[in-house]
Amino acid sequence: MHFDIMVGSVLGASEYVAEALLAAIKEAGHDGNCHFDPSISTLNKDNVLLICTSTHGAGDLPDNIESYAKSLENQDLQGVNAIIVGLGDSSYDTYCGAAMKMETLIVNQGATLLTEPLHIDVLNHPIPEDIAVDWFTAQLEKL
Repeated sequence: MHFDIMVGSVLGASEYVAEALLAAIKEAGHDGNCHFDPSISTLNKDNVLLICTSTHGAGDLPDNIESYAKSLENQDLQGVNAIIVGLGDSSYDTYCGAAMKMETLIVNQGATLLTEPLHIDVLNHPIPEDIAVDWFTAQLEKL
């Protein structure tokens, strides 16, 4: 399988998670790319779309993934298989709001989630890449 990891990041934590997921993907014998400035031109329905995003402000998408999300609003995502990893702070009522927005968006456009999204609470997991890799590795074995 080939994974396209679309990264939404403000402070860099989701970039670290995406890089750790890419290493796990390659270690499992698959291939992938991290897209730190996601563009609709990289959407390939033959690849698994893995969205890894933090939440900014009041449940908002990080600036670097905002235009990608807007572009997806006009796409037919039938046939796209997707996985979502969100990072957030549970002390806010908008915990993982960006990941939830991306989930709603891609499902409404026809994508299929291969698993329930992972929402990582950075208050309980100060090194989010560890929990992300453990979870993802278990999910990858089921695909």
